[in-house]
Amino acid sequence: MSFKSELLNINQKLAQKGIKLRIEKRGHRLSLRGPLPCQDNPNETKDQRISLGLEPNETGLEQAAKTLNFLYLQIEHNQFNWENWSQSKSNSTAKNNQSNIEEVIDEFKSNFFNNPTRKGSKASTRTNWGSSYLPYLQRLKVIAAKSNRKLSKALLIETLKSYAENSRSRQQCGISLKALGDYCKIQLPSNWRSLAYGYGLHKAQFRKLPSDKQIEEVYKMIPNPKWKSVYGLMATYGLRNHEVFFCDLSCLMEGGDRILRVFPSTKTGEHQVWPFHPEWVNKFKLNEISNKEDFLPAITTDLTKTTLQNVGRRVSEQFRRYQLPLTPYNLRHAWAIRTIHIGLPDTVSARMMGHSVAIHTKTYHHWITRRDQQKAVDKALSA
Repeated sequence: MSFKSELLNINQKLAQKGIKLRIEKRGHRLSLRGPLPCQDNPNETKDQRISLGLEPNETGLEQAAKTLNFLYLQIEHNQFNWENWSQSKSNSTAKNNQSNIEEVIDEFKSNFFNNPTRKGSKASTRTNWGSSYLPYLQRLKVIAAKSNRKLSKALLIETLKSYAENSRSRQQCGISLKALGDYCKIQLPSNWRSLAYGYGLHKAQFRKLPSDKQIEEVYKMIPNPKWKSVYGLMATYGLRNHEVFFCDLSCLMEGGDRILRVFPSTKTGEHQVWPFHPEWVNKFKLNEISNKEDFLPAITTDLTKTTLQNVGRRVSEQFRRYQLPLTPYNLRHAWAIRTIHIGLPDTVSARMMGHSVAIHTKTYHHWITRRDQQKAVDKALSA
């Protein structure tokens, strides 16, 4: 008999005996649920749940059934005490709290993957979960375990603040914890977005961004022609690390329009990108492409065997191996600032980069503000 059938059979037998308690599977753990004495008023009962921390298998189900019978006897003989139960269900309050958080995250994960409104391919969803949600939820669990905490608004705030201000990690943590908070109906502070703000370039990074001349010089430092191509594509088109391997390069062949199409399987879906500077297509020999296999390094791109994150990591590792004096994202940021200087509308630039106008404005606020102020000054002087 399957686990599901056995669980149904046990609950049906309980109902036939007039017992209102039930065993249920929540995420990857078993729980007991039914009318239990209220903690603040033992004379009243309400439908409540006790997490057992047991695996949903034959052994776990057998133990859950025994535990339910013991619980029922305590209630029948007026011997039920929440303090005793919180200890017995997991042998320690700390383990109970941690099991509770793990259950919630398991349910949240299931909802994340099965949400019919979520856009993008399954591979893209897996990559998004693994890189944009899982690391921050893991830190949440670690912080909760250290201080023996249950999931709460305070715990979410503490986890967010564990990341440095004005960092991309903090901004992404804010997004993932906001989604978890919404799922659990936890009311977050009204200034949550301000607390999470940080996906931008702080003053130290202003000075690190390479000039166009420096980008051209670094290109010469790369010994492998195929990795030169990767570098040239990222510099010319402002691509994310993994996007280099998931785009249509036929536009670079003779007679092509040089407008790169990034495939739907990438992090933010399909979008088109124009080269800035256009002359870099020739300077970085991107116009010499004959076919994608010969043009780029041999990296596994089958998303049934790898992830977008792993592909992107290979690029970052290669930059470090060659000891290049800039990072892949330096090239992307430099491309964005280049479009600002030439006057490309922010909505267009944001679309080419595959992110929202809000993120674009936050990230490049310094340069956008300067550009708009310069336009106003130029207009006033020409009047």
